[in-house]
Amino acid sequence: MQAEIQDKSEALVAKDLWKQYPMGDVTVDALRGVNLRLPAGRFVILVGPSGSGKTTLLNLAGGLDTPSRGNLAVFGRALSGMNEEQLTAYRREKVGFVFQMFNLVPTLTALENIRLVAQLVGTDDLAPQTLADVGLADRADNLPSQLSGGEQQRVAIARALVKQPDILLADEPTGALDFETGRQVLSVLWQQTRSRGMTVIMVTHNVVLARMADLVIRLRSGEVIGMEPGEAVPPSEIAP
Repeated sequence: MQAEIQDKSEALVAKDLWKQYPMGDVTVDALRGVNLRLPAGRFVILVGPSGSGKTTLLNLAGGLDTPSRGNLAVFGRALSGMNEEQLTAYRREKVGFVFQMFNLVPTLTALENIRLVAQLVGTDDLAPQTLADVGLADRADNLPSQLSGGEQQRVAIARALVKQPDILLADEPTGALDFETGRQVLSVLWQQTRSRGMTVIMVTHNVVLARMADLVIRLRSGEVIGMEPGEAVPPSEIAP
């Protein structure tokens, strides 16, 4: 990793970032020389068609995958060149993840699901308040099967927030929900990350939802084709 990527005021810095996957005799370029500098404390949304590289970029930022070449740093921490042990520690301690599928442990209550993660990073005392912050204090003892889809995703958001991560990555977090339920979930995510001054990078196919962003990045065929200011509109004010 080159030493020049060290500015911790920037949430993410990518320099000539490539990700290639072999498919038989063919190599597929999921990302093609991406260059980005994202300031800290912003709500960033990645938009683009399927196969444009949105999720690949998110996975690289979260240490879930490694680049084929190029440099990547998150809050001044170089990810390129980390070994698996270092990447595991980075994912555990520095990154919050919210996915389309809720991935809750079905045999644990809402609060226990949050504590399962909190105990790994020493923030167990924050679990009850974090559940309350997403509006589910009265559902603490309910199993996932006793919660609606929107409630389960709010538990998943609380599970990500309780780690007090440097950056929160969300991959189509409302993809399994109807628009109104999704808007409610995004309102919780937007409000909580705003109040915490957190950096968020979210992938969505829904360009309407991009209005909630501070910054919108457009990808196509593995390349960044545009970056523009968002409207920072609260999700509650966004119509279908």
